[in-house]
Amino acid sequence: MRLSAFFLSCLLLAGTACQRPTDRGNTTPPVTNITPDAPLRNTRWVLRQLSSQPLHETFPEGQEPFLFISAAGTAEGQGGCNRFRGGLESVENDGELQFAPLLSTRMACPSLDTEQSFAQALGATRAYRIVGNMLMLYGNSERSGEPLAQLEAVHLR
Repeated sequence: MRLSAFFLSCLLLAGTACQRPTDRGNTTPPVTNITPDAPLRNTRWVLRQLSSQPLHETFPEGQEPFLFISAAGTAEGQGGCNRFRGGLESVENDGELQFAPLLSTRMACPSLDTEQSFAQALGATRAYRIVGNMLMLYGNSERSGEPLAQLEAVHLR
């Protein structure tokens, strides 16, 4: 009798969760750590890895390599010493991304290896994928193989 009264009250409370008196466990939903994908445009993408090599260089404050693609479709950034700027050939059609030739300043810098590799990766980019706060640039439209570069979304304060 007691159990059928419980089920009858559950039926009367349609749409609300009913729990048997013996099942008094944790009813809060599990916490998930799903990070929504950062937008390609209007995000500062900081270089974290070239091919399979993480960056080990330290850069002076404000000079870390980054990429920024504006809402208007211009690309700009810094390679670690020199700044660059240019347009896009194609973007966002099924993950397509191709940069127009990027113009760069030509300041003398102690080490240009990272900067040159970053510029080569941008020049060879044909597609991208964003997963959470990570942007991966690929040299083929299938987005297969190892990414040319991996960048992290850094939100400005």
